[in-house]
Amino acid sequence: MKCPGQDSRYWSGQDVFEAPCPKCGNILEFFKDDSARPCSKCGYRMFNPQINFGCAEYCPHAEQCLGALPEGLQPDKKQGKLQEQVALAMRDYFGDDARRIKHAEDVADFANQINRYEQGDPAVIMACGFLHDIGIREAEQKFNSSAAKYQHSEGPPVARQILTDLAVDAKIIDEVCDIIGHHHAPRGDETVNFKILYDADFIVNIKDDQPELQRSNEKIGRLIDKAFLTASGKTIARQVFNLEK
Repeated sequence: MKCPGQDSRYWSGQDVFEAPCPKCGNILEFFKDDSARPCSKCGYRMFNPQINFGCAEYCPHAEQCLGALPEGLQPDKKQGKLQEQVALAMRDYFGDDARRIKHAEDVADFANQINRYEQGDPAVIMACGFLHDIGIREAEQKFNSSAAKYQHSEGPPVARQILTDLAVDAKIIDEVCDIIGHHHAPRGDETVNFKILYDADFIVNIKDDQPELQRSNEKIGRLIDKAFLTASGKTIARQVFNLEK
């Protein structure tokens, strides 16, 4: 018997989709069971940005079904559990502050989308997405301000405690805290992990500020071209705001 999830007779319209090449912007067509496809324009081998092996968490035939996949595409159950733990710790810390919880969740989601193309460290990016603004509460209590410089000083100690309590690897904790400690202020030579978090945060901040600032599409487009740090972040941002290439 063929797995229903892989049998095209059970597919819907969303199981065949298009995605832009992160290198040249050419549109590629994916079937949901494609692991990767080469770009017909530039030759870049692009991983399927919507590939999902969630069924592996419960299916008794998962090992047989997924055993032939490249190591980089194998579902990481340990990472999925850690993501849930970090997200829960962030929600517990912010308590009833629904606005900041949603902001963190949105940034983590966009960071994950960008990382499907940029291929940074998923654990670092996930933790940064959920915890990048974790210093806001301490900043407001100590300095009556949520200014970036106070977030940068107060966020890393809180994030370090959360991740230490979750027994996260020390190297990951160090990098996450470094990124959180300057996430509004890029340095001259940043890591791909920082760039992904920075662009994801920028997308959500533009979405949050757009109604108040009444930004035009032209202004948003210029901001994306000038400020974003990854090609994939720019592409996804233009899709979010329905901007032409």
